[in-house]
Amino acid sequence: MATTTATHLKLQPKKPKRRKCRETTISSSASATSANNTDPTSTGSWPRNPSRKIDPPTVVSADNSSSCLATKPIHSANTSTKEPDSPETVKIRFSPGSLSPVMDFTGTSTTTTYSNGHHSPNDSSSFPSSFSKFNSALTAGLLNPMSPPLPSYKMARSSPTLFEMMASEPDVQPRTHQIATPNSSRPPLPLQISAQDKQNLIMQRITDLLVTRSPGNQFNDASSGDVKLTLSSKDGISVSMNVHRQILVAHSSFFAMKLSDRWAKQQRGSLPYVVEIADCDDVEVYIETLRLMYCRDLRRKLMKEDVSRVLGILTVSAAIGFDAGVLSCLEFLEAAPWAEDEEEKVASLLSELRLEGVGAGEVLKRVSVEASNVGEEGSDNEEVLLKLLHVVLEGKDEKARREMKGLLSKMLRENSSQIDLRKESLYSACEGCLKLLHHNFLRAARGDLEDVGQIARQADNLHWILDILIDRQIAEGFLNKWASLSELSDAHSKVPAIHRYEVSRVTARLFVGIGKGQMLVSKDVRCLFLQTWLVPFYDDFGWMRRACRGLDRHLIEEGLSSTILTLPLAWQQDIFLAWFNRFLNSGDDCPNIQRGFEIWWRRAFWRRNGEQEQTRPLRITTATIEN
Repeated sequence: MATTTATHLKLQPKKPKRRKCRETTISSSASATSANNTDPTSTGSWPRNPSRKIDPPTVVSADNSSSCLATKPIHSANTSTKEPDSPETVKIRFSPGSLSPVMDFTGTSTTTTYSNGHHSPNDSSSFPSSFSKFNSALTAGLLNPMSPPLPSYKMARSSPTLFEMMASEPDVQPRTHQIATPNSSRPPLPLQISAQDKQNLIMQRITDLLVTRSPGNQFNDASSGDVKLTLSSKDGISVSMNVHRQILVAHSSFFAMKLSDRWAKQQRGSLPYVVEIADCDDVEVYIETLRLMYCRDLRRKLMKEDVSRVLGILTVSAAIGFDAGVLSCLEFLEAAPWAEDEEEKVASLLSELRLEGVGAGEVLKRVSVEASNVGEEGSDNEEVLLKLLHVVLEGKDEKARREMKGLLSKMLRENSSQIDLRKESLYSACEGCLKLLHHNFLRAARGDLEDVGQIARQADNLHWILDILIDRQIAEGFLNKWASLSELSDAHSKVPAIHRYEVSRVTARLFVGIGKGQMLVSKDVRCLFLQTWLVPFYDDFGWMRRACRGLDRHLIEEGLSSTILTLPLAWQQDIFLAWFNRFLNSGDDCPNIQRGFEIWWRRAFWRRNGEQEQTRPLRITTATIEN
């Protein structure tokens, strides 16, 4: 027993000085002093003392601010051990100088720190795999130096030990790189490229342009070039290359003038000639343009470029008089598809460069009309629009008709000031729909339901045309025509509601238009309109509410209230009293125009009584003055 105690005292290391630390510390490299003072047997086996009480390893969570990991049992009364609430809340930090004989190894002296900043306790994916394995071993008590060793049959296993797994782990990134931000759902900010990095990227592309050339191409050939051309930009980029005077003079009127024979003689025969072009807008595009002078098939070369790059090459080619380059760029632009944002760039650049004589007109025909044909083209545009209008009105596929109606309405609304669609043309299409509606509605009233589907179809067409007329502020004629259709109104009750409620949608749209002031007609027309269509509208309101998808009931009710309130007060009273009785008997199947009713009530009673009360004091005051 005494021998055992002596062995225990020999193995027990010196008690470390306590440090205030919020994280558990485990060494990744042992100091030389610890390695020398520790018995070698402690790193390879565990003390065998079954009679000794084994204390569990002390693991301190981030919430404990006054203790660290104890690698041996400490029987001090002042030592307090606090277990973490959950294994996920334990924070681990590597630091040199730990006294754990199992984790101390001298393979590396690098210190890796994993701070406990903002890591979520439940986010185990942010720790390396070795830490998960270490946590499991720590929980099982394998890292306690005073724990008894595992049985030999358990130690003799084929799987690697924890030490081997951590030793073979690749370089561990610092914990600070894996801290999760509080707002992890926020999208990452776009990468900001500094001006220097941007310039370096440009220089790299320029270098590739100067170095890469096909076999036999003499561009930037130092052995055969007789002109040392230097290009410099306002951004401070300066590039020199070797070119050939003969090629430049043959392809460019600018270089033909600058590098003339007279100029060459003035250089006194010194080769290569030195030429510098300063203040280039884009050195990279300038080099691309010069490379095209060495190509036999310019169109094939430009096929690899996009529209923006070709526009840049066109600008440089026009500036230096490179006619073949200008023509090739125009041919490319005429044949290549354009994006929506590129269309404006093409039209603007071609108008600025004034290249009509070399084929720019063919390109511009895609986006503009020649001035000489504006008058003829205006009538042609109206014919095209009318054809589109009639195709939509007569189309057979209902889904496609709805989509194209929305598309045409959008285009007409966006370009209402530029598209010359005459009022007569729209009303002509409207008349055709009204005739078909009138014919099929009266047939259905007589009991002939063969083409009863045409009622809803033509009513929908009229609703669409009415929207276009209201957008163009020319819908008063439609209201006059609709108010006079008393024959349809009289036959309304004889047609099944399932077929006729689409007609009342047209009436509802007129209510909204009048209520918003989009149609200004006389009170006689407004009164006739209500006399003709108000009762049929009441009858169909329940069907409209249930069958029409996207119906804005409150908008229609507000429009109806405003329409009634535009009439003389006596007519308002008749209409609102009739509505009051109908609403009490129909409920939701009748439009709720309570707001308009309240306004009429105040007009009819409150103000009338107020005027009488205000008149009496005036009479008394007058009498007092006379006395």
